[in-house]
Amino acid sequence: MLYIVLVVANAFLILTICLKRSLHEPMYVFLCSLLVNQLYGSAGLFPFLLLQITSDTHTISRSICFLQIYCLYTYASVEFCNLAVMAYDRYLAICCPLHYKARLTSNRVALLIAAVWLYSSVESLVCIILSTSLLLCGNRINKIYCDNFPVVKLACSDTTVNNAYGVLATILAVAVPLIYILLSYTKILRVCVVGSKETRQKAVSTCTPHIASLINFSFGCCFEIFQSRFNMTSVPRILRIVLSLYFLTIQPLFNPIIYGLRLSKIRQMCRNQFCCKNV
Repeated sequence: MLYIVLVVANAFLILTICLKRSLHEPMYVFLCSLLVNQLYGSAGLFPFLLLQITSDTHTISRSICFLQIYCLYTYASVEFCNLAVMAYDRYLAICCPLHYKARLTSNRVALLIAAVWLYSSVESLVCIILSTSLLLCGNRINKIYCDNFPVVKLACSDTTVNNAYGVLATILAVAVPLIYILLSYTKILRVCVVGSKETRQKAVSTCTPHIASLINFSFGCCFEIFQSRFNMTSVPRILRIVLSLYFLTIQPLFNPIIYGLRLSKIRQMCRNQFCCKNV
């Protein structure tokens, strides 16, 4: 039921943005990329998880395991990078409104989205290539989905390069986008402090869903990183399982709700569609 709701909610907003020409603005195009990524990430988890739940055997082949790792790692990286690009969009809209359309042309928006997906795909692919070359001495990981670090811990061969790249990949996928987002919001805050009441209202209305989405996703990812890297046996097992699924289940459900409720144009489009159906 959760997966059905998640797919319907994200697909509905994607179709709304794609079909309504008034929503063909950089802000909503970046949001559409975010929603597509959430469908992609949830597809990497739910179908196989549902198959495992309904099956008597709980095994996964080596190739499918690494495919799932690639999918989930790409999803997490795209999410953070997409949120960084959306922060740049908000920075231009609030701090440089006169140059907004000149700086964010259709071609540049498409280039930014392509760069986000290509960057994340290559970063995750390198991680998978390094892991597939390892000789594994075990075949059991304590997770309900495949994760790279528990797989690396099964290796008999030297994992120095894998561990070093794992730290580097985390910095590139998480720390760098978060630093850029922080810098963007620092500049936005400065403009709001000295700006008019209208500027502050615009900043609050457009930045609130972005900040809420960032905090929600960062919480889930940070817990997953800490759980993979450090000993979390003091946390109850059922809580560890729920929180390990948080960034893969709650975020794709959270974003359509928060953006649908907070962004007035999307609210109006949804209202018009429902009104038309009722008529």
